[in-house]
Amino acid sequence: MKIVRCAIYTRKSSEEGLGQEFNSLDAQREACASYIASQKHEGWVLVPEYYDDGGISGGTLERAGLKRLLKDIDSGTVDQIVVYKIDRLTRSLADFAKLVERLDKANASFVSVTQSFNTATSMGRLTLNVLLSFAQFEGSHGGTYPR
Repeated sequence: MKIVRCAIYTRKSSEEGLGQEFNSLDAQREACASYIASQKHEGWVLVPEYYDDGGISGGTLERAGLKRLLKDIDSGTVDQIVVYKIDRLTRSLADFAKLVERLDKANASFVSVTQSFNTATSMGRLTLNVLLSFAQFEGSHGGTYPR
């Protein structure tokens, strides 16, 4: 069985509540870790590193935790990103397309545990292509759709 090294990425836009003993980042991590554990039969293992960005918008890729994660993907130490929701990874379709292209080059993928979205499956790829088609259309029409 092929081992799939999974890294959890968590993000929260505001700093509100981050000082609490158990915060939103912890809740996201816990849900993702449970999902990875449920996929043990598929060879999924959780890497020990934490990739967290608290108090940072999903509208930019300039995030320390995300940059470390992408560096680890490029170096081949992580095979799959696991997120609670897709918008934890990015809120920008253009950035999403860039991330997926980078993951493809590294033979890596990502999974959203609450949205049944996995780019390692054919259905996930189809969904991705539809989303990217809309992103391309949006970009070529200045963000406006015909009425």
